[in-house]
Amino acid sequence: MRFSMDRFVEEFEAAMDHFDNPEYFDISNTYSAVYHRFLDLDLSDRAAVRGQLEGPVSFGFNILDQDERPILFDDTVRPFMFEFMAKRINVQLSKLKQKNPDAFMFIDEPGMQFVFSALSGYGEQKAKQDLDLFFSTVDRPRGIHLCGNPDWDFLLGLDMDILSLDIYTNADIFGASTRSVKRFLDRGGILVWGIVPTGMDTFETENLDLLAFRLKTVWQSLDKKGVPMDQILAQSLISPATCCLVNKDREKTVEKAFELTRALSHTAGEIPPDIKEEGPFTSPGSRKMSACTCRCCIGMEDRIFFPMRNNSFLRRKGTVVRIR
Repeated sequence: MRFSMDRFVEEFEAAMDHFDNPEYFDISNTYSAVYHRFLDLDLSDRAAVRGQLEGPVSFGFNILDQDERPILFDDTVRPFMFEFMAKRINVQLSKLKQKNPDAFMFIDEPGMQFVFSALSGYGEQKAKQDLDLFFSTVDRPRGIHLCGNPDWDFLLGLDMDILSLDIYTNADIFGASTRSVKRFLDRGGILVWGIVPTGMDTFETENLDLLAFRLKTVWQSLDKKGVPMDQILAQSLISPATCCLVNKDREKTVEKAFELTRALSHTAGEIPPDIKEEGPFTSPGSRKMSACTCRCCIGMEDRIFFPMRNNSFLRRKGTVVRIR
C-alpha cells in the first residue's frame, strides 16, 4: 500500500468535513465482512468482548510515501494519522459496547519494537509526545498488544489500562524492567501474559508443566525484586503468546494452544471463595480458576483470557476488564 501526498492534499478538506461523524471512521463491509457479522451476534452473555485494530506507529511504518519513506516520519501527515486512527478505534469500541458493556480495545503495535532503532528516524521524545496525545483521545478501557520486544520502560509508562505481551519469548528482557512493571501495576494496569506458543513446531515441544514453570519463574523473579506476588496475580491474565495464522494445519494448533492456556490457568493461581462459581465463566468442578471467554473482533473461535485471582477488574459476570 502506498501513500500519495497529492491525493492527501486533494482529499483532506473532504475528510475534515466528516471528522465529527463517527460512522465515517468505521470499517466498511468492503474491508471487513467478518467484523459486521460479528456485530450481528448476540454478545450480551459474554463476560467481555475485545476489539483490535492496528496502531498508528505500526501503520505509519508500513505505509510508504512517494519517496519510499514511512509516513510516520512525515511531520505533516503524522498528526492527522494519529487523530484519524484514534477515531477509528473509538467508533469500534462504541459499537462493541452496544453489544456488551464490558467491551475493550487492543491497539496492535508490533512496530513499537522499531521506534528506538537507530535507523527508525523517530525518536523516544517525539514518540512519547505523540502517543500520550493519541491515548488521551482514545476511550477507555484501552490497551496495547504486541508480540515483539520494544523498550518496555517506555511502553509501561504510557497511559493505558492493559498490556498484552509475548512473555514466552521476551521473559528475560521484560523481567529487567521491574520498576516500570511495579509503577504500571500500582496505577491499576493489567498485564496479559502471553505464555502458550501457537506456532506448530514450538507448540509441540512444550507441555503444561514446562509452561507453568516458565511463567512462575518470571513472577517469582519480579516478586524478589519488589513486585509482590499477590499484586501480580491480582492484576494478571493469561493468554497464548502470539496470534499465529500461518500454521500448516491452519487453526488446529491455535485451538490446542487455547485449550492449553485454559489448563494452565488451573495451575497458576486460586480464586478466593468470594468469587461465585456459576455460569459459563467458571471451571466446572474446580475452585482454582474462573476462566473467562472473550470473543475477538475477527469473529472466529472463542478467545480465552484467564483472571488470576479476585481483583478490581473482575466485575459482574466475571468480566476480565478493569473499567475506570
